[in-house]
Amino acid sequence: MPDLEALKAEAALRAVALVRPGDRVGLGTGSTARHASEENGRRERAGEHAGVVGVATSEASAALAREHGVTVEDLDTRPLDLAIDGADEIAPNLDLVKGLGGALTREKLVELRARRFVVIADHTKLVTRLGEKAPVPIELLRFGLDTTLERLRDLGATGELRARGGEPFVTDNGNVILDARFGGGRAIDEALARELKLTPGVVETGLFLGMAERAFVAAPEGVRELVRTPRP
Repeated sequence: MPDLEALKAEAALRAVALVRPGDRVGLGTGSTARHASEENGRRERAGEHAGVVGVATSEASAALAREHGVTVEDLDTRPLDLAIDGADEIAPNLDLVKGLGGALTREKLVELRARRFVVIADHTKLVTRLGEKAPVPIELLRFGLDTTLERLRDLGATGELRARGGEPFVTDNGNVILDARFGGGRAIDEALARELKLTPGVVETGLFLGMAERAFVAAPEGVRELVRTPRP
């Protein structure tokens, strides 16, 4: 069996090589993004990334970056030069499902501000269509939760509210997450993303469509660089 953590670390090295001194960099959340933060910190300490500032997508990623000596600032109106993050599913056109780490809302806010958004992952995250392996995380307000869930069921969503240690999982924003599946041949696409975002009570979805510029995907035979083909 290949060592998936080693593969993730290899992909992270390729992505972090794109960072230049003085860049403002979006710092992703999760096990894959952790490798990128560690490499950013190593290069900072070695003097290779002088002046690099991180903008974190979660409290956990902010703490990790500071632990490795990376300066962290809040997200503001200034653009980011680059954002590096993992993904839970990667479609052939580099549309993504993200959010199994629970930070989808902050990830989207950060990555929308980036001039370049680069994904790092191992080969198990590649799919032929979104929803093939992972559910679609949907962050929901706790107020009026049952009514929101009813609206989502009307859109074809099934699934469970995420729990951890027997308790409801709560995001850094104080919200909960529905890990949704869509059956009946419902396409997981831009139309669905719009319907979900227009549903009262929905804060954000884990559908990151048309955002990633490229992905570094590590497999036992090496790291593949995938580049998004613009839609016609």
